[in-house]
Amino acid sequence: MSDSGVRCMWMRGGTSKGGYFLADDLPADVAARDALLLRVMGSPDPRQIDGLGGADPLTSKVAVVRKSQRQGIDVDYLFLQVFVDRPVVTDAQTCGNILAGVGPFAIERGLVAGQAGRTEVRIFTENNGQVAVATVETPGGRPRYDGTARIDGVPGTAAPVPIAFEDTAGSSCGALLPTGSPVDTIDGIKATLIDNGMPCVVLRAADMGIRGDESPRELEANQELRARLESIRLKAGPLMNLGDVRDKSVPKMTMVSPARNGGAISTRTFIPHRAHAAIGVLGAVSVATACLTEGSPVAAIAIIPAGGQKSLSIEHPTGEMTVIATMAADGSMARAAILRTARKLFDGIVFG
Repeated sequence: MSDSGVRCMWMRGGTSKGGYFLADDLPADVAARDALLLRVMGSPDPRQIDGLGGADPLTSKVAVVRKSQRQGIDVDYLFLQVFVDRPVVTDAQTCGNILAGVGPFAIERGLVAGQAGRTEVRIFTENNGQVAVATVETPGGRPRYDGTARIDGVPGTAAPVPIAFEDTAGSSCGALLPTGSPVDTIDGIKATLIDNGMPCVVLRAADMGIRGDESPRELEANQELRARLESIRLKAGPLMNLGDVRDKSVPKMTMVSPARNGGAISTRTFIPHRAHAAIGVLGAVSVATACLTEGSPVAAIAIIPAGGQKSLSIEHPTGEMTVIATMAADGSMARAAILRTARKLFDGIVFG
């Protein structure tokens, strides 16, 4: 890369963080783009010492944003996961946490005109074709990052960024339940293979030989558990129309147990080889949908509120994430919304 570098904004989006780039500022050639992003992050290296990555999949992420030419859409967003210790950049999934920063970034870069008070940004996710609507606090037409909203997994408070998701069912796998069944048995374990914005394999923690309240560190140290999860994941990939997932970051593997703090369900998630400190936004949506799917292993242990609009608290290792599910007349989930926050960390030039 030349000494001139590339313009970049580093942001925290939800419980993740990474680099936000305008598409036109990156190489048009995918191989050249990925090589640059690997250098920017410092991959492959477990410490990412020669780059800006934080030695964790949650802090080695990229958003590529462009003004959209689609009717009724403001910006297109491509999410890229940069692996930490392998020379891999993948667009096989999207990220609802990094999505939280796309609206503010689009306004900062002039792709969307900020309105007085609040600005709605309609975002098309290139990874899976879904549409999300983010509402950004914009006093004076500029994004505001300070506020009183709090999300688990992030210290302090910030301005709220509520995000509503549209048409997420089957966005990566072609169907909400890609096998057509709410329960499949893989390696003797009953699981729900589901995609409501994020492909997930949802299993009962007890069936995997754990309590379900272990810390991420404990789970990562359990080599037998990790081997069993990976075996199931590799077999689930083709069943979910994802093909060979050996080098893919999907599906996510979520083990569920009864809620412990008044929520709908408790979760422990591998993403897919590291234990998540929380849970991904769209992963939470997929798990909430599994809770609402009659016949799924998780439905039998989930606590479901009554009413046409259901607030499901998805517990995770560092707190909870609430999914607001609006139900259709046939009992399916018509729309999901979630509260996130974002913060601009720096804006400048990054060198590859």
